[in-house]
Amino acid sequence: MLAIQKLGSITGRGTWPRYLDPVPYFICPNCKQRSIDHDRLQEIDNVPVACDRCGFGFLFELMDDYYPAPNTGFVVCDKDGRILASGRGVFELSGYREQELLGAELVQRFGLSGFESGQNPAALALEWGVRRLGEHMELRTRAGQEKAVTADFFPAYDDDGGLLVALTPRS
Repeated sequence: MLAIQKLGSITGRGTWPRYLDPVPYFICPNCKQRSIDHDRLQEIDNVPVACDRCGFGFLFELMDDYYPAPNTGFVVCDKDGRILASGRGVFELSGYREQELLGAELVQRFGLSGFESGQNPAALALEWGVRRLGEHMELRTRAGQEKAVTADFFPAYDDDGGLLVALTPRS
């Protein structure tokens, strides 16, 4: 503990331990690779971080680390709930290719249901800026079948706003 306190005083932060500083967690919406980054920028190029594993163009920042199930599919939405990107697992779950999803409203395109009127978890996450975890919902596939899913909604905390949605099939 003494070494941690000395480190805090060396960094000019009094006795606040450096290891307790909030570290941004990131997750790739495409391959689900989790990572951390201290300044939210890619090396010295001053561009937002991208995925080192699959090359996807951006990472989604989370307040806390998140461990998705292997069969979880990620969908990224803008501040109005329109789909911007979908990752691996979404086609397997829904039957929709990414081109068919782009620009569509999330809840309508996937036919998400199972929530009370006025309690749309995507809209609540966007409006209030709060996570909605473990929402039990029904998803309508491209073929018209209903599938039980657990959905987690993560609002973006940057200036652009937006939403990351994790869809995991339930048995």
